[in-house]
Amino acid sequence: MTDAGVPRVGTAVHDAGSGRVGLVTGRDGPRLRLRPLGGGREWQADPARVRPLGPAELLSARVAEANARSRTGLGVGRIRGSPHAGPAEEDAR
Repeated sequence: MTDAGVPRVGTAVHDAGSGRVGLVTGRDGPRLRLRPLGGGREWQADPARVRPLGPAELLSARVAEANARSRTGLGVGRIRGSPHAGPAEEDAR
């Protein structure tokens, strides 16, 4: 946190305005720029409506992100024998 109580760049926060969790990537005037933990499209948030995540909340958010990736197959398609690998990926092996 900075002296003004605004989270620094790189801090994981909960945005009460959107109900989302993200990393602070910068500022646009009075608003903060946030990006989802696993990457993706940034959004803006009111600094008064964000709070830093505690260690347990951060762990929970990261596990939820990993679970979401596993359900969509992102990041596991190149693992030999992965149920998410398509026929073209299997033939290439």
